[in-house]
Amino acid sequence: MIAIVDYGAGNLQSVEKALKHIGCECAVTGDPQVLLSAEAAVLPGVGSFGDAMNQLRSRGFEKAICDFVNSGRPFLGICLGLQILFEESQESPGVRGLGLLKGKVLRLPKESGLKIPHIGWNSLEVKPGEPLFQGLPAEPYVYFVHSYYLRAEEDVVTATAQYGTEIHAAVRKKNLMACQFHPEKSGQVGLAILRNFVATLERKED
Repeated sequence: MIAIVDYGAGNLQSVEKALKHIGCECAVTGDPQVLLSAEAAVLPGVGSFGDAMNQLRSRGFEKAICDFVNSGRPFLGICLGLQILFEESQESPGVRGLGLLKGKVLRLPKESGLKIPHIGWNSLEVKPGEPLFQGLPAEPYVYFVHSYYLRAEEDVVTATAQYGTEIHAAVRKKNLMACQFHPEKSGQVGLAILRNFVATLERKED
């Protein structure tokens, strides 16, 4: 069973629908113990960094997420769920993220003249051999909705995109994976990415 973490940050039903569409058993849960009993987990989310961290902490998810990731089971963060895996964000000064990965979340530059938030389809430049992107085109198109972007400070970046600056669009550190874009809203490419995530669970079981 794949646990979809409910911490009041929305975007749950579309993730659940996409996972069920590809044949996964999944459950939306606000209970950290259900998360800890799952075989894999997804952390979606839209909204602000500070509110998200406050909700995670008040609902008892901070330690549970860290324990789950440290257990070696597959974990996927999506959009805000990527950002809060890191240490801090310009959106919420003074608020500490989960700190599972090293890096900062920065506001997209206004100087680019591009619209913020960044809403729409962008191509990715994908690192060869990465599990999430197996079998995909060289520059797959995916759907973004965000005003802040990741600047990772360790060698975990698996895909980048360009929108006024280089966006670290996906990361992986062992079993911990995350993407700034929304695979559940990215058509057949997004469904393929979710299938690849599920395949990491199957390989682990082997």
